[in-house]
Amino acid sequence: MLNWDDYNESENIQKTQPVIKEEKPVEAQTSQEVIEESIPEHIPASAGERAKQAKQAIEVLDTKEGEEELEGLAGRVQVDDKAMINCRADLNQLVPFKYDWAWQKYLDGSANHWMPQEVNMTADIALWKSNEGLTEDERTIVMRNLGFFSTADSLVANNLVLAIYRLITNPECRQYILRQSFEEAIHTHAYQYCIESLGMDEGEIFNMYREIPSVAKKASWGLKYTKEISDPGFTTGTDETDKLLLKNLIAFYCVLEGIFFYCGFTQILSMGRRNKMTGTAEQFQYILRDESMHLNFGIDMINQIKIENPHLWDDQMRHEAAQMILEGTELEIQYARDTMPRGILGMNAGMMEEYLQFIANRRLVQIGLEEEFEGATNPFPWMSEIMDLRKEKNFFETRVIEYQTGGALTWD
Repeated sequence: MLNWDDYNESENIQKTQPVIKEEKPVEAQTSQEVIEESIPEHIPASAGERAKQAKQAIEVLDTKEGEEELEGLAGRVQVDDKAMINCRADLNQLVPFKYDWAWQKYLDGSANHWMPQEVNMTADIALWKSNEGLTEDERTIVMRNLGFFSTADSLVANNLVLAIYRLITNPECRQYILRQSFEEAIHTHAYQYCIESLGMDEGEIFNMYREIPSVAKKASWGLKYTKEISDPGFTTGTDETDKLLLKNLIAFYCVLEGIFFYCGFTQILSMGRRNKMTGTAEQFQYILRDESMHLNFGIDMINQIKIENPHLWDDQMRHEAAQMILEGTELEIQYARDTMPRGILGMNAGMMEEYLQFIANRRLVQIGLEEEFEGATNPFPWMSEIMDLRKEKNFFETRVIEYQTGGALTWD
């Protein structure tokens, strides 16, 4: 069972160790220490005096440290200087673009901005409070999925902020990663908004990743691929560390966002098609649109790393990548069996297993691997229609799912 206390154990130990201040002889003092001593600390000053102190601090500012940080990065960046990983070019220079697809995805994501409070939850609240509104199996599906997704999007966001952004060395890709991180925060907000609106036990929902085995297994599987590279001291630059980063990208984009979301999303969206929990289903539809863009970005990034570093994509790496996708598929199949012990919402665990095998085949092919499940088909073709971002809904029923911000709309 997943235990966050164990995950943070090393951090706690480090925090409890006493700090021993080592005295330095006067002649060994650094220039920075001399500067700090020359500036009075904690001395109350009037408004005018504070400005004088600020001016004095700037006059004695040592720029040597900053110059050393920028050494080797001076000059204008050329397209050929850029690389997905292990790039030494100045990351502060966004243009010229090398990967136009990354910038376009950033623009598309920004145009599709939405917020959870925009979705009307009134009908969901009435249905959830009604004794005859939903069956026990339907209630279990809603609660399990909110329990998993509220944790999963936090895991993805943490991985992006603490590891991926630092290790991907291309500014236009970083720009999209920042956008994705914000969208993950919106998704977590959406799940919390649903939980709060429905009056659920927040402690029960947010602790399912600890207490429900089928949920905990998926969260634990993802954590093992981020634990090492989220260490602030981790750097790429060797075949071993570069492969660790590549595995992380496959785990989080191809599996967490590319497989782990599909059972739950299919279940909730199937409810919406039956006019049940329509507000929750609409939230999930917006999230699915975002996650589809995240998935496509991640696959493009993985394939670009392979193109620029073909030596990383050896037989062992291909085998491990395929195993990761197949392990994720098996975990999602177990989750489907746990949440659907009986047929419900026009589907059952057997149909979901075939659907997940169909999805797994697509993920394998998308990163250049062979299909595993011969003849697997999609038993839920309506999911493909829902994922089509150009498909519009009746405006008075809800609103157009291809939502765009005002600045991105055209009025032809």
